Amino acid sequence: MNRLWVRLTFAFGLVSLLGIGTIALLIDWQSGSQVRQYLARQETLAQSGLLSDLAAFYNMNGTWQGVETFVASYGQGRGSGAVYGRGRPPVLLADADGRILFDERGVRTNELLSADERDAALPLLQDQAVIGYLVVSTAGSGEADPAAKELLDRLRAVLLLAALVAAVLSLIAGATLGRRLAAPLDRMAEGAHSFSRRQWSHRIPERGSVETMAVSRALNEMASSLEQAETLRRNLTADIAHELRTPLAVLQGNLRALLDGVYPLTHAEIAALFDETRLLSRLVDDLRQLSLADTASPQLHCTRVDLIALLVSVAESFTAAADAHAVAFERELPEGELTVQADPDRLRQVLVNLIINALQHTPEGGRIILRAVRGSQITTVHIADTGKGIAPDDLPRVFDRFYRGDSSGTGLGLAVAKAWVEAMGGRIGVESRIGEGSRFWFTIPSVP
Repeated sequence: MNRLWVRLTFAFGLVSLLGIGTIALLIDWQSGSQVRQYLARQETLAQSGLLSDLAAFYNMNGTWQGVETFVASYGQGRGSGAVYGRGRPPVLLADADGRILFDERGVRTNELLSADERDAALPLLQDQAVIGYLVVSTAGSGEADPAAKELLDRLRAVLLLAALVAAVLSLIAGATLGRRLAAPLDRMAEGAHSFSRRQWSHRIPERGSVETMAVSRALNEMASSLEQAETLRRNLTADIAHELRTPLAVLQGNLRALLDGVYPLTHAEIAALFDETRLLSRLVDDLRQLSLADTASPQLHCTRVDLIALLVSVAESFTAAADAHAVAFERELPEGELTVQADPDRLRQVLVNLIINALQHTPEGGRIILRAVRGSQITTVHIADTGKGIAPDDLPRVFDRFYRGDSSGTGLGLAVAKAWVEAMGGRIGVESRIGEGSRFWFTIPSVP
């Protein structure tokens, strides 16, 4: 099953098994080593003086009777206790016939030693004659005695059982943790499917680790942006339809009236229809410019531009229009050369749109001031007028598409200006007071 939580489960299980297996092998190896060291102490025990003390006990008593008490308390009164005490292997004491007289474990008393045990035993001698055997272990041939083997077998069984239990628990824990870790991804996938179906109101719960919460938050922010973009797109479509409907309705009505003979086919009627076509043409051109500016890589040809010469040229082209509106067009430009980095055609279009906007909102007897302020890194251009001003509630919306403070224009000129200024790396803004006029400004990068 190609699921993340399944893979995580097997990964947890594999890591746990490797860790448990390594630990079990180390414990088994260490235990075998300790047992071998444990049994190897018989040589030390043989040299500790126990053999001579047991022989002396037999010479003194002439019998092995009471040897159990002697062996059990051995080492408590002599200096050999450090060797014979804690950590020593179990002791068997047998008589000359091999019958076990003393078994420290109390298991084989009165039994006979096997041939292997006699070969591995330490003989007790009196006048070169064997009077008994001391059996520390059957390690004489390098093998552990049955008790040691049983101990190791039990230890290995416990280790195997512990490994199996740990493996099962690791798989259960892996499955639980895997599902918990994969759950945020499932929620993100569900959210992405909802977004693909344009269900922008869906939100992904921001739970889990810091990373998953960050991804969920980013997806939610993306959904909010897409929802806003979808709303703007619908509004834009509705606004375009509305803006196109008005001139088309005028054209259709007037043409129908001409066809029906309601209006005479005069030069004045043809001029009125021509004006409506110019409005449609300007609307289409503004939409095209706005579309070009909104692309990820707008077609700009930025170069060194003499801003003073460009401002003078644009201002002179509007002198006649300003005189026709009885508006004074003033210029406050710095002396000398002022060079900026910009696309000259787009910069001219920005200036034209802002000056047209100023002319439309400046009454007769008013004035428009075109000003440029030189800066080390940016240059600021101001277009101020003495019109009626913009209401504070409308001020943040003047650069929105199809926003119009009155019924004049297409409502796209300022939006186009904003798009091209930002595409050239500048900023644009407006300041206005009711009854005093407005001042539009934009910045453009300077060239040293």
